[in-house]
Amino acid sequence: MTIFSCSGTGARMRWRHCGSCPVLEAAVNGYLVAVSLILAIGAQNAFVLRQGLRREHVAAVVAVCALSDAVLIAAGVAGFGSLSAAVPWFGAAMRWLGVVFLLVYGGLRFRAAARGGEALQPSENGAAPLGKVLASCLLLTWANPHVYLDTLVLIGSISAQYAPHRLAFGVAAACGSLSFFTALGFGARLLAPVFARPAAWVWLEIGVGLTMWGIAAGLAFGG
Repeated sequence: MTIFSCSGTGARMRWRHCGSCPVLEAAVNGYLVAVSLILAIGAQNAFVLRQGLRREHVAAVVAVCALSDAVLIAAGVAGFGSLSAAVPWFGAAMRWLGVVFLLVYGGLRFRAAARGGEALQPSENGAAPLGKVLASCLLLTWANPHVYLDTLVLIGSISAQYAPHRLAFGVAAACGSLSFFTALGFGARLLAPVFARPAAWVWLEIGVGLTMWGIAAGLAFGG
């Protein structure tokens, strides 16, 4: 079996051969690659965590994130990682769309924190509409250039090393995404006692806002 280690997008990868079943090898590495890339805290993860803590439309949010990743992983494994090279303006357009959206969404989180977390009291204001939540989730997913780098380019290129068993690699990678978002969304409720205090929600909103703006700055100035 090949053991995969990665410290983030664009990180160096070390491979160590220690097995003899190529299908299992492809599947295990597909799963580990996906989880390693998704694990870093980002806009999408912060959103899923927040929805999980609020217990609002968690299943729908997890499904959207997992299905979106599955589509992109399938495209990457199928060999469509050259899209940005074929369409030169695609990468730049997605980059600046992501910057604008992240700045706006981060600003909304700061406003909620300044108001004492009023948006974090579902018993008084009711849950946010499903359509609004899913729209935000889709934008955070599809307007993030790093998603395309991780799935279309990186996962697509790694899967080429398992050419005869790329299907196993891709399916396992999609399962890795599903298991991660499921654990994040539904596991967040274990932190509910901590977030029973209004101040904790305020700090969460500030943290999410800083995360959004930090990612936006990285996209804008990181090239």
